[in-house]
Amino acid sequence: MPMTETEVFEKVKETLVDALSVDEDEVKSEATLTGDLGAESIDFLDIVFRLEKAFNIKIPRGELFPDNILNNPQFVQNGKLTPTGISQLKERMPHADFSQFEQDPDIGKMAELFKVQTIVNYVVNKVNNG
Repeated sequence: MPMTETEVFEKVKETLVDALSVDEDEVKSEATLTGDLGAESIDFLDIVFRLEKAFNIKIPRGELFPDNILNNPQFVQNGKLTPTGISQLKERMPHADFSQFEQDPDIGKMAELFKVQTIVNYVVNKVNNG
């Protein structure tokens, strides 16, 4: 049976509260995982593991949080994502909102793409469409 976005959000919130030891009221749709919730790179593995368990889904490596983009000179030049890099990232992260990032595709701001809502969008699609 399909899950609503609200149902998914509540479970994602629980997962993030447990994984990051944050208060429930800190986990809002627009909260960024690293900036607002204090996640570090090691936490991303834990979050993926907990999401797989909570929703009974398999999250292939690099699907929710893409890797190997920043190491490719075709995608990054002078500390910014190239148009090709942005295109590649959008293809790999259809669950993220790029509207603000595209204005200034500085790789230092890439973490801002990883919001609670990004995870919710990903999980909704995964549990409802396989």
